[in-house]
Amino acid sequence: MRSRWKWALLLVLFILIAGAAAYVLIVYRVTTVTVEGSTHYTDEEIEELVTGGPLGRNSLYLSLKYRDRGIEDVPFIARMDVEIVSEDTIHISVYEKALAGYVVYLGRYMYFDRDGIVVEASREKVEGVPEITGLTFDHIVLYEQLPVKSTSVFKRILDVTQLLDKYEMTVDRIFFDSSGNMTLLFGGVRAMIGGEQYTNEKISSLYHVLPSLTGKEGIIDLSGYTPDTNYMTFTEKKVKTD
Repeated sequence: MRSRWKWALLLVLFILIAGAAAYVLIVYRVTTVTVEGSTHYTDEEIEELVTGGPLGRNSLYLSLKYRDRGIEDVPFIARMDVEIVSEDTIHISVYEKALAGYVVYLGRYMYFDRDGIVVEASREKVEGVPEITGLTFDHIVLYEQLPVKSTSVFKRILDVTQLLDKYEMTVDRIFFDSSGNMTLLFGGVRAMIGGEQYTNEKISSLYHVLPSLTGKEGIIDLSGYTPDTNYMTFTEKKVKTD
């Protein structure tokens, strides 16, 4: 008699556990995912990174998994936070690494931030991030600053890229010569900016001139530009893109 009660109790307990599990799986199933802040990955790719795995579509499991911590160690992403909005809805906030530019080293694209810290090494080229050439170094260490002669170059790169963003201009490459003079390459047009003086004004003038040079190749020389003279020249010719 006691054995029957034991088996009956176990059966009831099994039914309760199975019912609770079914309830959790059905009620807490994620059907809606919103993604914010991702430009490098598609929303679908971000969703797969977060919800992949056997219980990845269960909001209760996700709330426990990502409680007080985000997702790290994803290329080009500093952090991803997962918010459980409701039983069937989650929101993913993506915080991407700030990429100021990249240099090519040993067959890889070495991306660095505004302080010159190398934050990513990849075989993938990211659109919208300019290549920086003319810098000299004999080694690169991930998560350390590029070992260049003058670290002030990073501030110049940041200042210029911010100005280009302001004017919605996309540069292909930024080149520095041995004297620190800067040249910007926009397709077949090479803009010689020169030294640090009047950079803001030079970029502003360049913004107004570039549209008229669509389809042309040549060199815009703004190295002698001053706000008083507005001096610049354009020499149309085939430009070497070395």
